[in-house]
Amino acid sequence: MNYLEFKEIRKNLNMKQSELSKSIGVGIRAIQYWEKGERKIPETTAFFMKSLLAKKQKATNENGSPVIFSDLKIMNVPLVNQYAQAGYLNGFADEEFTESLPTIPFTDDVEHRGEYMCFEVKGDSMDNGSYESYLEGDILLCRNIRQDFWMSKLHYNKWDFVIIHKEKGILVKRIINHDVENGIITLHSLNDYYDDFEIHLKDVAKLFNIISTRRKNNRR
Repeated sequence: MNYLEFKEIRKNLNMKQSELSKSIGVGIRAIQYWEKGERKIPETTAFFMKSLLAKKQKATNENGSPVIFSDLKIMNVPLVNQYAQAGYLNGFADEEFTESLPTIPFTDDVEHRGEYMCFEVKGDSMDNGSYESYLEGDILLCRNIRQDFWMSKLHYNKWDFVIIHKEKGILVKRIINHDVENGIITLHSLNDYYDDFEIHLKDVAKLFNIISTRRKNNRR
C-alpha cells in the first residue's frame, strides 16, 4: 500500500489521524509519516485498513448508510514473528517480554474473551498446495486454550493448532488424535514430506487454536 492509498482510505473511513492512531495503537506521528510517504506502511496495517474499508462498503451497500468507525473496539494482539520465536520460547510466561512484542490490530468482529497471540509461520510443513495451507510468512491469530481444558478431548476436528513445545519449539500442526487417558496428541503436517508424530502434553507449555490467517495479497 502506498501513502496516497493509505490517506484516501482513512478519509473514506471518516477518521481523523488522531482517531486512527488511537484505534490501531500507534502514535499520531506514525500516521503522519505514512501519509507523507516518509515511512513504509506495515503490511499488517495495510491489511487492517483494507479490511475496515471493505467492511464499511459492505455495510453501506446493505444498509444504505455509512458506518462510523471512530468508536471501534480494537484488540491489539502481540505478534511473535520469526525473529522473536527464540525469545518467546525463553520468555513465553514473561509479561515484560510479551509487552515488548509488536502488535497487530483486529476489530471487534473477533471475540475478545481469552488470551490472544499472533504467530508468523515458518517453514513449509503445513503447505500442501491446497486452500487449507499455511504458507511461510502467514500471520496466524490464535487463542490460548487453558490447561484445564487439555484434560478433556480437544476439538481437533474444528481447529488447527499452534503448539508451544518445551523442546521442539513453536509448531503449527493439525491434531489428528488425542489420547485423553495418557495425555498424548498426534500431530499431522499437511505437507506429505513430514511424518506424523506423537507428543505428550506434559511437554507442552502452551496450546493455541488458530482462529484466522492473514496473507499477503500477492500470494495464493
